[in-house]
Amino acid sequence: MTSARVSLLGTEVDALSFSETLAAVVGIIEQEIPTQHLAMNAAKVVLLRSDPVLRAIASECAIISADGVPLVWASRLLGHPLPGRVNGTDLMEALCDLAGQRQWSVFFFGARRDVVDGVAAWAENTHPGLRVAGVCDGYFAESDDEKIVAEIAASGASILFLGFPTPKKELWLHRYLSELNVPFCMGVGGSFDVIAGKVPRAPGWMQRNGLEWLFRFIQEPRRMWKRYLVGNVKFILMVLSELLATRLRPALPPRSSEPG
Repeated sequence: MTSARVSLLGTEVDALSFSETLAAVVGIIEQEIPTQHLAMNAAKVVLLRSDPVLRAIASECAIISADGVPLVWASRLLGHPLPGRVNGTDLMEALCDLAGQRQWSVFFFGARRDVVDGVAAWAENTHPGLRVAGVCDGYFAESDDEKIVAEIAASGASILFLGFPTPKKELWLHRYLSELNVPFCMGVGGSFDVIAGKVPRAPGWMQRNGLEWLFRFIQEPRRMWKRYLVGNVKFILMVLSELLATRLRPALPPRSSEPG
C-alpha cells in the first residue's frame, strides 16, 4: 500500500476514503498477489492491545479500513483525522458490484449453509456478470482446513469473503493466505447474515451517528454485552488516556543535551 497510515491507539489504519479503498482493491486484484484486508473498529482496537499475535497480523495486512464511526471520531479528536468510515458490509456490496462489472469470480466462505447460499444467490441475482467461484459454510473441523484451502485455491476466485467472527477470520486468513491463491481476501464477520436477511441492519441514522453497536446490543444483549458495553468503556478510556498524554506532552520541559 502506498497510502499514508494513521497511527491510532497503538495500531495503524489506512487514511483512505471509501472510493479510495475501492480503487486500492482494484489495484490489488490486478496485481494478483494474495492480500489480506482488515476492518478495524473500536472493539478490535481494544482486542489488539492485549493480543500480540493479532496485532502482528494487523501490521501485515495490505489494507486496514476504519470500520466504525467511533474510530473516525477518535482519530479526529486525537489529531490524526481519517477521511471517514469504510463499513465492511458496504464495502462487500460495492466489491460485488465491481465484480459484476469486471466479471470477477467470488468465493463465499462462512456462516450456516442456508445463509452462505443465500448470499451467493443474492450476489448472482443483483450483480450480473459476477461469477460465484464457490461456496462453503463455516461449520467444519480443523482437519478439513487443507481440503478447503485447496478448493478455494483451485476455484480461480479474485475475491474471498470470509464470514467468520473475530479473531478467527484474521487468524485463518493469515495462516493460509499464501496458499489460497486469491488476490483479495476479506473477513466480513456477520455481513453474510445481514445480506441474507437473517439479521436486520441498523437504520441509516444510527449508522451515521455511531450507534450501530447499540442496535446490535438490543438485538442480542446476552451475547453482545461484553463486546459492546465492556469493550466500549475500554475504548473510551484508551482515547481519554491518549488525549491526556497528548495534552501533557508539550508541557514537559525539553531534555538537556548538556552533560550533567
